[in-house]
Amino acid sequence: MKHRIAVCQFDMEWCNVPSNLVRAEEFIARADADTVILPEMFATGFTTDPTSVAQPMSGEIVGWMQATAAKYGCAVVGTAIICEQGKFYNRALFAKPSGELSYADKRHLFSIGGEAEHLTAGAERVVVEWSGLRWLLLTCYDLRFPVWSRCRGDYDVALYPASWPASRREAWQTLLRARAIENEAYVIGANRTGSDPTTRYSGDSAIIGFRGEMLAEIGAQEGVITAELDAEELAQFREKFPTLRDADHFRIENP
Repeated sequence: MKHRIAVCQFDMEWCNVPSNLVRAEEFIARADADTVILPEMFATGFTTDPTSVAQPMSGEIVGWMQATAAKYGCAVVGTAIICEQGKFYNRALFAKPSGELSYADKRHLFSIGGEAEHLTAGAERVVVEWSGLRWLLLTCYDLRFPVWSRCRGDYDVALYPASWPASRREAWQTLLRARAIENEAYVIGANRTGSDPTTRYSGDSAIIGFRGEMLAEIGAQEGVITAELDAEELAQFREKFPTLRDADHFRIENP
């Protein structure tokens, strides 16, 4: 069974949710895919000050994701700052066309940039079953931490919505391929382009195959990239070359 996936890469208007949602839908409409991945904080741009942009789960951004997934008959994935019980989370959201919603909070907050001062780190690793594949929800900086990304035979696709700066683009490109190779999994990196008040972004969104091969990529321009994911081909490869059975056993402690 083949699954068509799309990554939408675009610039955002700083903290202008209505405008960014309109733009995001324009890209989704062009994608014609089963699953569409949007960049980190696609509706606001990346900010470490959550007070001005945070919304509840019942807010406009989450509602838009569910409505848009239903409208185009595809899953929609992206992140938003969510306020819940007085705490703020950078939350990866996976909205299915049925209205079902799954989410995982960013585990590794970018303390170097001040993200950890205002947001609460996630403690749960979440895998979503959808359209014959198992999807691991991760966010941006999580890419640098292979233990949290490690496949334990529990996922087929790792998703990384991101706001990754142009100054560290080589790390982004290298780590995406590394995560795919070491986990024998598809890896999707959905970065933004353009700039915000403090940072410039180079884009470089990519869809990586489970052998580490590039299935689709884009440079710094806005656009949509697509590829087909094949669950049967992945299963056959893992059976033929089962490196995961030799993996180390470990336990993760909560922060």
